[in-house]
Amino acid sequence: MKILMVLTSHDQLGNTGRKTGFWLEEFAAPYFVFKDAGVDVTLASPKGGQPPIDPKSDLPENQTPAMARFKKDAAAQRALANTVKLADVKAENYDTVFYPGGHGPMWDLAESPVSIALLESFYNSGKPIALVCHAPGVLRHVKYKGAPLVKGKHVTGFTNGEEAEVELTHVVPFLVEDELLRLGAVFEKVADWQPFAVTDGRLVTGQNPASSTVGAQALLKLMAAVEVAA
Repeated sequence: MKILMVLTSHDQLGNTGRKTGFWLEEFAAPYFVFKDAGVDVTLASPKGGQPPIDPKSDLPENQTPAMARFKKDAAAQRALANTVKLADVKAENYDTVFYPGGHGPMWDLAESPVSIALLESFYNSGKPIALVCHAPGVLRHVKYKGAPLVKGKHVTGFTNGEEAEVELTHVVPFLVEDELLRLGAVFEKVADWQPFAVTDGRLVTGQNPASSTVGAQALLKLMAAVEVAA
């Protein structure tokens, strides 16, 4: 099985002058879930090369076992430093795609015609897609059969409450929860910062950084079911 992981190349937190990027746990945890399952993982980003890590995600209080493992894994670090350009990947070469979050994707991937077309290509060809934390917001312009892909679907993502707690409600270009509701999704959530993932058909979404592992596991479970059905 081949999984494509798509990371942001955006490193500016609005006009605050602060840095952002992808959330390290949301990459590290799924990466090792996939690797430990024997899956072939390819990393991509809009600009290619080393994607920006949100500095906040690497603070002492945010450390996780997956991140500790990543810091000891030279091959994983090398893979991250050499992501392929998003424009150069094709959905037909992969079985599924996983988007880690962090605030970065809300600026670049959410508005990227390349990312939008890629997600539509995966979904239109009957393949599952998975997005965690802020990344479900990347679906805002993604359509399926002429309607928003998330319309009528059960989804989750970074909540308004979580965004308020990190004090970025007025910095982000949109709020993930509000945007998914506006598009007609059925938004589900648990208490802030608790692990939670939702699978609806071929769409897997996770609520927050703590949901990275369960989101990746939900995708593997879905892939196993798809293989059985095939």
